[in-house]
Amino acid sequence: MSRLARSGRGGMVLLVAGLVAALVLPWLIYPPVALDIVCWALFAAAVDLLLGFTGLLSFGHAAFWGGSAYATGLIVLHGGLPFPVAIIGGAAFAALLALPIGYLSVRLTGIYFAMVTLAFAQMLYFLANQWRGVTGGENGLQGIPRDLLGLDLNDPFYFYYAGLPFVLLGLAAAWRIVRSPFGRVLVSIRDNPSRARALGYPVERYRLLAFVLSAALAGVAGGVFAIGHGFASLDGLYWTTSGQVVMMVILGGIGTLWGGAIGAAIVVQLQDFLATAGFEGIGIVTGTIFIVIVLLFRRGIWGTVRHLIATRRTTPPLSSAADAGAAPAGSPEPAPAPASPRPAGGSPDAAAGERC
Repeated sequence: MSRLARSGRGGMVLLVAGLVAALVLPWLIYPPVALDIVCWALFAAAVDLLLGFTGLLSFGHAAFWGGSAYATGLIVLHGGLPFPVAIIGGAAFAALLALPIGYLSVRLTGIYFAMVTLAFAQMLYFLANQWRGVTGGENGLQGIPRDLLGLDLNDPFYFYYAGLPFVLLGLAAAWRIVRSPFGRVLVSIRDNPSRARALGYPVERYRLLAFVLSAALAGVAGGVFAIGHGFASLDGLYWTTSGQVVMMVILGGIGTLWGGAIGAAIVVQLQDFLATAGFEGIGIVTGTIFIVIVLLFRRGIWGTVRHLIATRRTTPPLSSAADAGAAPAGSPEPAPAPASPRPAGGSPDAAAGERC
């Protein structure tokens, strides 16, 4: 079987396994925790689209997660629209918010880009804190309804399946982006922006578009999170939210897209377990586990697994390599090549001349 066929079959198996896991998740764990996992998984995929495939580390994506949560809540509370429309409106707000931020940031790289995005996110945090008449200040927006066409979705178990299609569509969009020619250009810009610019690609324009798309996906995740929990708070805009989602991406594996879901499941489950147990030093435990995993899995958990599988597929077993170089059993050994005749008393140069 060709490598391409094996890769396609393996990808289909992983896709089906992930879909089944998403469908049965609220049966296995507490439904609000299951909703948190899928929302953070989409958020991590949005950040990985920018970090792993464009090479831009953003510490300001909390602005789009939290900003979309506030926008979604305001649309439902004051507009009276069903929550699917509000989630789409929240994602549109995140994309519009990303346009000026990205326009001023994508010309920078490395730590400078990270710090500028962090500064913009903190500005939005203080604006939401001061604009109490709209955002509720420290109290946030509370009592966001979940009604849809007369259906009562107040039970977290049922709302999980109402919000899951938005998450799945967001993940499918992220997958399509990285597999498209546009995604290939992003990877080339990540690897060598000077060469991509020399080939005629407008690097800053591609980075800006990737930044906006990443913000829109983060906005979808933030909107579903806000509707699912019935509130939007300042915590969603704080810089620790950006740090947490970056940690999830690193745990799962940068540039894997699906690794962020594994990182989200680990972090959310661990935080819920420690909070339920009454442990207050959650950050100490999660930070320690983060350090251990980074030291043991340099490519992240899913990145390391994928690398091992790829290495095993491309490296033949030692026995096969030895058999390929050895003669078949029972076959006569090849006779040694006859030595070139050399006239007595002649020099090597003379012999070479005669051979010629």
